Amino acid sequence: MQKLTIQERIEQKIREIASFAEAMPGVIIIHNIKDLSVVYMSPRGQRILGVDNDELVKMGSEYYTRFFNPDEAREHVPTLIQLLQKNNNDESINLFQQVKSESSREWTWYSTAVKIFMWDDEGKPLLTIAVAIPIDPKHHITSKVARLLEENNFLRKNYESFGTLTNREKQILKCMALGHTSNEIAEELHISVSTAETHRKNIKRKLKITSAFDISNYARAFDLI
Repeated sequence: MQKLTIQERIEQKIREIASFAEAMPGVIIIHNIKDLSVVYMSPRGQRILGVDNDELVKMGSEYYTRFFNPDEAREHVPTLIQLLQKNNNDESINLFQQVKSESSREWTWYSTAVKIFMWDDEGKPLLTIAVAIPIDPKHHITSKVARLLEENNFLRKNYESFGTLTNREKQILKCMALGHTSNEIAEELHISVSTAETHRKNIKRKLKITSAFDISNYARAFDLI
């Protein structure tokens, strides 16, 4: 019996998934590892996005910029790389993604599970498969995920400036976020009031903080509170 080519094996795997994809509760997407392009999306997903499978295949990496929130999509790359490096059939990752069709003005949250689906002849990952399930916008987890992603984006944008703080300044930033006065900070950390005030001024200068809201953002994003 003649051995199937890689492309023939890919087509066979896609046919296997396509045979029951519509019975699944979410959208099934198969990606090519080499360029992360879509090689298959179940009909449910095609209807949601308003494009057919051939169009998705031709898009290549443009698929991500057209339908996904770019800020959070970049955050998923390291997680995906770790999955591929482990190269374990039992491993999977879970992502929260914001998706928007071209006919919609609003983002829709999806919970997506991804695992390696096919390997090449050398045992290297070739395809991944993902199952994306929409999250009810009224569900409490939606607002929590949005808040976590906002904090993560804030952390990424302000990582360098936060790194300029000394350990003592980080302690005082935490106290500031908790609403402590200079007198209270001085008493808690066993320093003079003038020293506490100097630290507060230096923190605001380094982080370009102008409000209590900014202080709270830093404290939450960097797990001080």
